[in-house]
Amino acid sequence: MTRAADVRSVLVRVPATSANLGPGFDTLGLAVSLYDELVVTTTTGSGVEVHVEGVGAGEVPTDEGNLVVQAIAAAYASVGQPLPGLRLEARNVIPHGRGLGSSAAAIVSGVVAAKGLLEGVVEFSSADLLRVATEMEGHPDNVAPALFGGLTIAWMTSSGPAHKRLLVHRGVSPVVFVPESTLSTKLARSLQPASVPHEDATFNVSRSALLVAALIQSPELLLAATEDRLHQSYRASAMPETDALISLLRDAGLAAVVSGAGPSLLVLGSDPAQRLFAADLVAEHSLSDWRAVMLAVDLRGATVKPHPVENQDPLGI
Repeated sequence: MTRAADVRSVLVRVPATSANLGPGFDTLGLAVSLYDELVVTTTTGSGVEVHVEGVGAGEVPTDEGNLVVQAIAAAYASVGQPLPGLRLEARNVIPHGRGLGSSAAAIVSGVVAAKGLLEGVVEFSSADLLRVATEMEGHPDNVAPALFGGLTIAWMTSSGPAHKRLLVHRGVSPVVFVPESTLSTKLARSLQPASVPHEDATFNVSRSALLVAALIQSPELLLAATEDRLHQSYRASAMPETDALISLLRDAGLAAVVSGAGPSLLVLGSDPAQRLFAADLVAEHSLSDWRAVMLAVDLRGATVKPHPVENQDPLGI
């Protein structure tokens, strides 16, 4: 029997996510093929050692305040296990503060790492992982696709968060445009009103239902299906260039939306050629630098596997 005190090491890989997808506010999320990787190793001592390469290096906390560490601690606490000493080696690719689920990826990295480190001691179900991650994130729309991949519908019940994972039509071709600027989710949410007109709520219910059908069966409906009246227009003042580019792209027939809380924008092409058309339009009309990232829909979600403890280059894979 494996003991919690044994020195163990795991490799975790977690995808970026784009939530809302236009009308599916706080409900729909899509996992995409952009990944943070992390090796977590328990130590015989106490305390935490964190090393970060790539995005966030020199910026994110490298002690117990690190979000991944906090998520590992929350997962251990949820099953009554003492937290061991930890060494983290992270290689981050997902942009921070740009609407691609970087905080959700960090939280999911932590809970999935805990699952791997405690294998044989305590078993985590999918519901357990989603519950711990949602408690930390505050809502499940990003953590669900990061955990399970694909398109997820997430909702809250009296007993906690729940989700349904759906396979996306193979014709759906995402491209994300990432600006240099950032926007905090807290600020974006503060711009929304406490209530909306009944007709706007009805509008979004219809478009959300249509969007699920478009993503899993009928990509030709994506333009109509991504219309929104609940959040994007209220947040436009905080990201005017994002708003202008979305209008430009939609006028050209492309299903463009704010990615998560922004300021990145997501285009859901109905075929790969639409991504190239979108990239040309953004390059021609943008007023600042936007990086076009051609992506696929991630089908696996977060993964964790054992990693050799003696490896001196933890991410040398």
